[in-house]
Amino acid sequence: MANFPGATPAAPGKKTSLIRPLIFLLLIAAVIAMQYLHLEQYLDQERLRRFGASHGVLLPLMYLAVWTVGPLFLPGLPITLAGGVLFGPVWGVVYTAIGSTFGAGLVFLVARYLARDWVAGKLAGTRLASLDEQVARQGWKIVAISRLVPIFSFSLLNYAFGLTRISFWPYLAATFVCMLPSTIAYVYFSSNIVGLLQGNISSGLIIGVILIVLVSLIPVIYRWRKGKGGEALDL
Repeated sequence: MANFPGATPAAPGKKTSLIRPLIFLLLIAAVIAMQYLHLEQYLDQERLRRFGASHGVLLPLMYLAVWTVGPLFLPGLPITLAGGVLFGPVWGVVYTAIGSTFGAGLVFLVARYLARDWVAGKLAGTRLASLDEQVARQGWKIVAISRLVPIFSFSLLNYAFGLTRISFWPYLAATFVCMLPSTIAYVYFSSNIVGLLQGNISSGLIIGVILIVLVSLIPVIYRWRKGKGGEALDL
C-alpha cells in the first residue's frame, strides 16, 4: 500500500482506546439518571423483549440494516451493545455476528472499488499503511489475528483490508469466525445490562464482565507471546 504525500496521519489507536471507557462512563451516568428520573419502569427486561417480539422480523431486519451500513461511519461497539439489550444473549449474538460481517464486507468493497484514493489518504502515515505487505505474506491469518487482537478501529481496519490483495471471501470468513469471541462477550454483557440500569447486579452481568475481561486479555497475551519469541503474527 503506497504512502501518499501530504496526507495527515491518523491516530486510530488513540481514538479506539477512548470508545470503551466512554461507553462505561455513559452507563454509570445512565444509572444515576434512572434513580432521579424514575425511568426504570420503562427498562423492564421482559417489556423490552415483548417490544422486540411485537415487531416480528422487522426489528431484526432493521438491526441488520444498521449493522450493514453503520460501519461506514459509526463505531461498532454501541450497535453490538444494543443487540444484546434488544434480542438477548442468543439471538443478539446471531444477529450481531451476521450484521457485523455484512458491515465489514460492505466497507471492504467500498474501499476496494469506490473510494481507494480517499481511504489511502486516510491510512497514509499510519501503522495500517504496511498492511498490504503483511497480508501478502500471511494471507487470511493477518485478518484473523487483527480481529482477535482489536488494536485498530473496526471500521478503519475494514477500509484498510479493502486496499490489500486479499480475496473477499477468505477475508469475510476470517472476520466472521474471529470476531465471535468479542461478539459473545459484549452481547452477553449488554443482555444483562438492564438490571444494572435498574440498580441491580445479577450473576449474568458479572459473567458478562468476566467475559469482557477475558477478551480484553487477548492483546496482552499476544504481546507477551510476541515478546517471548513465539510464532505470533506481527501487526
